[in-house]
Amino acid sequence: MSFQDPISDCLTRIRNGLMRGKDYVDAPYSAMKYQLVDVLVKEGYLKGCEKDENDGKPILRINLKYFNEKPVIRSLKRISKPSLRKYSSASDLGLVKDGLGAYIISTNQGLMTDKDARSKNVGGEILCEVF
Repeated sequence: MSFQDPISDCLTRIRNGLMRGKDYVDAPYSAMKYQLVDVLVKEGYLKGCEKDENDGKPILRINLKYFNEKPVIRSLKRISKPSLRKYSSASDLGLVKDGLGAYIISTNQGLMTDKDARSKNVGGEILCEVF
């Protein structure tokens, strides 16, 4: 199976798992997806993630997080797509839901949230928004 956008696939698996009330979801492993999920874990949107194997192929097991039996993530949206990339400088980054959410940005210093990018004064590609 060929994926045109593996990051969108990973985000969709997370959204679908949250809607169905799953404890975890599995996605094909890649270093970029691992870093993306790790940022979401550090920000408190997910419980955790780990690299595992299924039939000899590496997978990313993503543990989902709930509060009062409702998903912590209300919206998870892909911003920059392979067909239309979105870049922003640190000064042009806006707030997601007046600071309640976060953008995940791919910078030359790795993946980070918009808050971290502003504090380090680096811009980059806006991968997704979460709140």
